[in-house]
Amino acid sequence: MEPFIHFFSFLFFLFSSPLLTHSRTTPFNPKTTLLDVASSIQKTQNIFTFNHQLHSSSSSSSSSSFSSNSLSTLSLELHSRASIQNPSHNDYKSLTLSRLARDSARVKSLQTRLDLSLKRISQTNLHPTDTQQDSFIFNEIQGPIVSGTSQGSGEYFLRVGIGNPPSQSYMVLDTGSDVSWIQCEPCSECYQQTDPIFEPSSSSSYAPITCDAPQCKSLDLSECRNGTCLYEVSYGDGSYTVGEFATETVTFGSASVENVAIGCGHTNEGLFVGAAGLLGLGGGSLSFPAQLNATSFSYCLVDRDSDSASTLEFNSPLPRNAVTAPLQRSKEMETFYYVGLAGISVGGEMLPIPETSFQVDASGGRGIIVDSGTAVTRLHGEVYNSLRDTFVRGIRELKKVNGVALFDTCYDLSSKTSVEVPTVSFHFAEGKELPLPAKNYLIPVDSVGTFCFAFAPTTSSLSIIGNVQQQGTRVGFDLDNDVVGFSANSC
Repeated sequence: MEPFIHFFSFLFFLFSSPLLTHSRTTPFNPKTTLLDVASSIQKTQNIFTFNHQLHSSSSSSSSSSFSSNSLSTLSLELHSRASIQNPSHNDYKSLTLSRLARDSARVKSLQTRLDLSLKRISQTNLHPTDTQQDSFIFNEIQGPIVSGTSQGSGEYFLRVGIGNPPSQSYMVLDTGSDVSWIQCEPCSECYQQTDPIFEPSSSSSYAPITCDAPQCKSLDLSECRNGTCLYEVSYGDGSYTVGEFATETVTFGSASVENVAIGCGHTNEGLFVGAAGLLGLGGGSLSFPAQLNATSFSYCLVDRDSDSASTLEFNSPLPRNAVTAPLQRSKEMETFYYVGLAGISVGGEMLPIPETSFQVDASGGRGIIVDSGTAVTRLHGEVYNSLRDTFVRGIRELKKVNGVALFDTCYDLSSKTSVEVPTVSFHFAEGKELPLPAKNYLIPVDSVGTFCFAFAPTTSSLSIIGNVQQQGTRVGFDLDNDVVGFSANSC
């Protein structure tokens, strides 16, 4: 028996030896990944049976106020739109088509903003209103927060208190915008939202910003009316918000932040329905992290079809298991968070694309950004074609069906309980690799078993890592050290 015992001792040593474990820079990445088809289909059916109710906000801070000069950690709940609103769609396919249409509108707007910045041009797009107060309009093209008539987009919501006493409202999380804003009374024109519209006259902490204040001067374009700073943010899909720029107290659970510059929108129109406004998490000086003087922030996006919640956190360190990459910035496009992506692999095979495909240039016109508001990852046409073709070669046995909307590669998995698919991984500097879960790139588009490859091509020079690929991963931005980290299963 002794040789037998020694053999198993050797096996134990072999598989437990530190020399053979896989670090973050050399992770064990199998060539295939299992997709739980049955579970994914079940979620598409459960979304119509959620018990929708208002979620109370929470914070990890035990103090009653949060100083912008403090390094305290601030944590708040983050919800998918599906968890807080009853869907207006009768089936999952119509819900999917709605999401994809709005996602295309958002991407078009991000591209429009980039193009306008590169060309150094401005346009005027007047929206007539009934009141003199709201008769002006500016041309600040920002990434839109598109949500649709009731539900159906890939947005994520925070429960936020505005003013003193705080008025609770849902606000959209958006890393593609800087200016935060909320709908305000009196409304010349307001869209439908879940909560009562904010009444600034009921808040003791509401203070209009003067025209010569730094916050007003930080707007791309501003107008002065009776000594008060007026703002406008317009979006590429025709949506816009116009109103007074002011400072307010923003409350998350028991933690509050004073003197936050926020737009008080009296004229608002477009595809924002449900949310009261937007919390801008971009890289500009007016973004919420910048006003908070945050050294870092991170979020984890739960499944878009889930009724569970996760968190948005400020000033918390990157998890030790995070796969890190350079966080690159552009002076011309300071809002965007560019990531140093070195390549993409499928089934362990690196795609034959040059690393320069993802390098940001001085103008910000190239590169790839991480965006919480875009759903589907967009890649240059030649990069996408290489990715898709390599993936298709790895699953020839699956039954292909017609494409759906922007998805050109779809399969009938109705007879399957699970399938093995090629692993798709993002690669960063120093050999670091982030394998994606199969459910983050082969997604259901109906409730009867049609699944599509959830990437899309773009003719723009800018590529985008969308929130479908980010789901279930904590994405952290170390602003002090210019590092972005990805931590799987950290919601």
